[in-house]
Order: sequence, then C-alpha cells, then structure tokens
Amino acid sequence: MPIYEYECKACGHRLEKLQKVNAAALTDCPRCERAELSRLVSAAGFRLAGGGWYETDFKSGQKRNLAGEASAPSTSTETGGKTSA
Repeated sequence: MPIYEYECKACGHRLEKLQKVNAAALTDCPRCERAELSRLVSAAGFRLAGGGWYETDFKSGQKRNLAGEASAPSTSTETGGKTSA
C-alpha cells in the first residue's frame, strides 16, 4: 500500500496516510476539522539502485537494469512531423 501525503489548505497541516490505491482521498483535516485536505504529488521515499537481490536473483543471463548503465535505444515510432493539438 502506498503512503500518500496531504496538506490542509486552511491551516497548512501536513500528514502522511497509508492507504490502498483505490481508496478515496481524505478530505477532513484532523487538526482544524475543515474539509480542506488535498493530496500532494511527491516522489517515492526510496529507489532500488545498484546490484542487489532484487536485481540479480530473479533475472537470467545478461538481463539486468543496473543504475548507471547505458539504457537501450528507444523504440519509439516516428510521427512523420505531424503533431496533435
């Protein structure tokens, strides 16, 4: 379950809440009890980088995505110069 970060627009109180992905966002501030909470967009608290069990134990051969290695060339398709509005 992800941890979501909230901030109250009325009093500025910030909090984190462990919630299911499909759970409704919180609206009531626990400090001022107003319905002014908004969910913030924040980065993950950690990043799995480098060699480790999650990277090396479940892949075979040379299939690794270690941090710092050059990534494979992009396989995007060309749009022919057309842009969509």
